[in-house]
This record gives sequence, C-alpha cells and structure tokens, in this order.
Amino acid sequence: MLAQVSEFAVNHPFLVIAFAVLLALTFFNEMKIASQRFASLTPAGAVQLMNSEDVVVLDVREPSETVGGKISKAIQIPAGAVAKRIGELEKHKNKTLLVYCKTGARSGLACKELGQQGFDKVYSLNGGITAWQEAHLPISKK
Repeated sequence: MLAQVSEFAVNHPFLVIAFAVLLALTFFNEMKIASQRFASLTPAGAVQLMNSEDVVVLDVREPSETVGGKISKAIQIPAGAVAKRIGELEKHKNKTLLVYCKTGARSGLACKELGQQGFDKVYSLNGGITAWQEAHLPISKK
C-alpha cells in the first residue's frame, strides 16, 4: 500500500501539493474557530437567547447604517470604536452580549475585542441585521 501511495505522489505531484495545501488551510481554519471566545447564533437562536436571558444587544454598525432601523434597545457603538468605548459596556460585563453588524463580519471582530477585554458571554449574530430582516424579525426605527 505504501508503495502505491509513493508511486501516486511521484506521478501526481500537483495533486499531492494541492491536497497538502487544502489540508493545512482546513486545519488552520478549524484552529481559528476553536480559539474563538465567542459563539455565533442564527437569528432564530438569537431570539431564543433573548427570550431566555437578560441580553444586552450591541449594534456595531456605523451611525449612517442605522437609519433603516436596529434591533430594539440595541446600544450603538461602531466596531472600530469598541476598544476605545469599552467603558460604556463595563456595567454589562456579567450579562450576555449579542453583537451584530450589517452582515456579521464586523461583529466577529467586535466579539473578539470584547473577549480580550474579559467579556465571557458574547455572541455574534450570523448574517447580521440583514439575516435578522430576512427572517422577518422586528426592527426599531428609534
């Protein structure tokens, strides 16, 4: 069997290299996911969490993006300002935080920052406000 694997590797070096690269990328991606200090939730999972716990909702979109509405009672701090404005969230350190942006990319970065600042129960909304609205969940214009 080992002779066949060696022969295949010699005859198909590009396939072997491609396999090794894909294997390494998969490994690094899984390690990245495993090292996250936060979890991601679907809109349905977020609603379930909000109904079962006292959740603080954090909107990390830019102010210009919030004119179309936000999740009710969300605190609005742009993703780039979370580290600078962490003091505003200190009183919520022992509560569950649900963080969202437009599509979910910036909320992951904000969750990472919050985890580094000692926030333990942090969740990112998969798909952000876009997924929330696609699920026909309510938004507040206030």
